[in-house]
Amino acid sequence: MAFLDNSGDIILDAVLTDTGRMRLAKGDGSFKIVKFALGDDEINYELYNKNNASGSAYYDLEILQTPVLEAFTDNAASMKSKLISIPRNNLLYLPILKLNEVYDASTSMHSTGYFLIAVNDATETELEVDASGVSINGVLMGETPSRGGNRIRVDQGLDTTAISPGRTLDPLLVETQYMVEIDNRLGHLVSRDDSNRASISFVDDDSIATYYVSRGTDAEFISDITDSSNSAQQSIAGPRGTKAVFKIQSSLELNSSDYLFDTIGTTELITGKSGATNHKVISTNIRLTGVNTGYRIDIPVKFCKKS
Repeated sequence: MAFLDNSGDIILDAVLTDTGRMRLAKGDGSFKIVKFALGDDEINYELYNKNNASGSAYYDLEILQTPVLEAFTDNAASMKSKLISIPRNNLLYLPILKLNEVYDASTSMHSTGYFLIAVNDATETELEVDASGVSINGVLMGETPSRGGNRIRVDQGLDTTAISPGRTLDPLLVETQYMVEIDNRLGHLVSRDDSNRASISFVDDDSIATYYVSRGTDAEFISDITDSSNSAQQSIAGPRGTKAVFKIQSSLELNSSDYLFDTIGTTELITGKSGATNHKVISTNIRLTGVNTGYRIDIPVKFCKKS
């Protein structure tokens, strides 16, 4: 890793993705560059100084002189912020992705600030309800996803009160496809009613599985937000686009073995049906990225197994 020479010449530094290198190594003709992405993670645009005493030629000088790193080959560390092209030049707001925890109790996180995924039947029974028999928010059933209604929901749109939610979101800003990334050793993406297990697009060298779900073809995961009111159930304040709703099924490894828990996990007290009891826990993130805008969020989850 090093810095690029930014002494004056324009330099483009490009690397292949993990999938690109894999297909190139095969040598069977499957390698073909079909898309690319640009990033500017190092740039702080607040350095633009329109009050520079030397004149307009120096307004962006600090930005142009910012050291820029060489392109990373590690997909987990590169291009946190991707550049996008939008034909309109009069946009005041850009859409975001936002976790919807206000729709109802079934979409809210656990009190620990994570979604808990119970990896086997014993853990599901322990964490499904508390000592009073009341359902516990934020607990997803990992062995039997159809058991219980808790799920993860992410909304997309313009999160501003300056524009009425009754206005239609510009089609250019509507997310029609999402990319979901999760550690393939830990779990898999399934629909809210457990009727469909999403197909993996590829698994990289870090065991991160990538799924692509699209509006229309994957209606169990992606759909339009039809509520255009100022409802307290909506997390997006302005015009809304689509929502992604899904659950996570625990992997067979976590369900039947303690190896990964003992290797990369820890032990925590979690309160459930029997009060506070020890659980083996692996903390991780599920990354959701809008393919159109490049906006992404990390959703914190804990895979839990009753000790």
